[in-house]
Amino acid sequence: MDLHFGDSEPTDEERAAVDALLGPPQSSWEGADRSDADLRWARGGRAARDRRDLLLPGLHAINDRVGWISEGALDYLCRRLTVPPAEAYGVATFYAMFSVRPRPATVLHVCTDLACTAAGAQDLCAGIEAGLGHGSGVHVERGPCLGLCERAPAALAIRAGDPVRTAVAAPATVREAVLAASAPDSAPEEPPAETAVPQAGQDGLVLLRRVGAVDPSSLDDYRAHGGYTALREAFALGPAGVIREVTDSGLVGRGGAAFPTGRKWQATASQPDRPHYVVCNADESEPGTFKDRVLMEGDPYALVEAMTIAAYAVGAHRGYLYLRGEYPRATSRMQHAVDQARARGLLGDDILGQGHSFDIEIRRGAGAYVCGEETALFNSIEGYRGEPRSKPPFPVEKGLFGKPTVENNVETLVNVLPILTMGAAAYAAIGTARSTGPKLFCVSGAVERPGVHELPFGATLGELLESAGVRDRLRAVLLGGAAGGFVRPDELDLPLTFEGTREAGTTLGSGVVMAFDDTVPLPRLLLRIAEFFRDESCGQCVPCRVGTVRQEEALRRIAERTGAAAAEDVALLREVGRAMRDASICGLGQTAWNAVESAIDRLGAYE
Repeated sequence: MDLHFGDSEPTDEERAAVDALLGPPQSSWEGADRSDADLRWARGGRAARDRRDLLLPGLHAINDRVGWISEGALDYLCRRLTVPPAEAYGVATFYAMFSVRPRPATVLHVCTDLACTAAGAQDLCAGIEAGLGHGSGVHVERGPCLGLCERAPAALAIRAGDPVRTAVAAPATVREAVLAASAPDSAPEEPPAETAVPQAGQDGLVLLRRVGAVDPSSLDDYRAHGGYTALREAFALGPAGVIREVTDSGLVGRGGAAFPTGRKWQATASQPDRPHYVVCNADESEPGTFKDRVLMEGDPYALVEAMTIAAYAVGAHRGYLYLRGEYPRATSRMQHAVDQARARGLLGDDILGQGHSFDIEIRRGAGAYVCGEETALFNSIEGYRGEPRSKPPFPVEKGLFGKPTVENNVETLVNVLPILTMGAAAYAAIGTARSTGPKLFCVSGAVERPGVHELPFGATLGELLESAGVRDRLRAVLLGGAAGGFVRPDELDLPLTFEGTREAGTTLGSGVVMAFDDTVPLPRLLLRIAEFFRDESCGQCVPCRVGTVRQEEALRRIAERTGAAAAEDVALLREVGRAMRDASICGLGQTAWNAVESAIDRLGAYE
């Protein structure tokens, strides 16, 4: 293996950040002082390869401490992990939250995606840049969705140091965003999670019933409100019984693919290859999606319990929670919940005296939409670029670290708790025959009560918007986020089920519902969607890598042209869109044309 180390040396701060994660180096080969260690031997072979998955946490450690990743710091991390620097450089440059060029210690991320654009993000950015001025020591980063759509426009300030400090301004004014960046410790505290749940405290809620009713930091409070009842029921049923209940409930994945959860768990549990893994996908990067954030901030122990049940059912003893890097509060609350559960014997060895051992490790993402795809997420955890893998083999056969893996998102896993406490039949009675149970919808845009709304499958789009208080002069509704599709105001009787939206020629996706009135320029939204997919394409396959660029170029030209010239570009868009849909490796390229196509065909966007 040719490592090609350079001559650059890490600073004391950079070395300390890496050593805090990996421990002190054991030899001069790893960077120890030659007077204290022998240069003639090195950690290598399987022991070194087994630590490759610490590359992403190591990059986070450096970036958190210093604010960027220098050549010397990257070389030092690579020596410690025996990873070729060229490969580590490819990983570091893959993620939007990292920088391999010098930048100020404070970075202010300002969302310019759909909900924030509609709420005036462009003017906000201009005001922030003018307010900070040159030499402020703050780097302003215009970027994709921060998952704060119910409080758009939004900004997130991150100040490197030990410890790293963060502050959120949402809904952001120029003054609040500048304060968050210049003095994060003095910025106002974020509102509690229940403010994102307009129905908080109402009777009949299933998934959101504890948000606002329990102290998210208290394990005792969680147990007093029914926590860990489902896990005890799982132990009484046994692994096969749990899988049978989940299968009979009709639960399907809530991330958009709608694959039957029970079938996925059964396929993993039946694999003879060991070990098995459970991975929770909390990297909800779809613009307009924030339900998983609200669940983790408002009811974190529910996710810990649900992951434990999934692990028991499929025979896994280790789980990974892959959490968005843009969610600092959710990360801290989930880490606290995991630590408390471990300290109280609800994670670790012999959970509840039942002989099952299971533990959870939290891994932070770093700003890559494509890592929401399950195999890209596995690559990210393993320390590689977050690029999707070709399938088959499927994750239930060869997933994380090449072993059978169950991967579900937060909402899917949390649904397992009521399935076990109320029974599969009672759960299946909620919703419709083909889309069972309750569903969380992320409503934002031109509504009076944006936030996470819980309704049974089968409710109509009009009922949801009425619950959210839709405003007058509705122009369009985007279902499913940037990868979804638009519907017209005269289609509000659309049933919110997987089969209902499919029959109507659109998609439910992960539950994004964004309402736009006639003050929002539709061509600008479509161009922003195209910019988003161009930036987020991992570049691995040609149809997506080239197609997303061509799509953006055509939409820019259309914005400047009319008549026959514009018609030519619409025809080109259709051709490019079909190529991306038919030939891309993963869902990113396959869905990058959906919203634009629906806007042209259903809304007459360029007529």
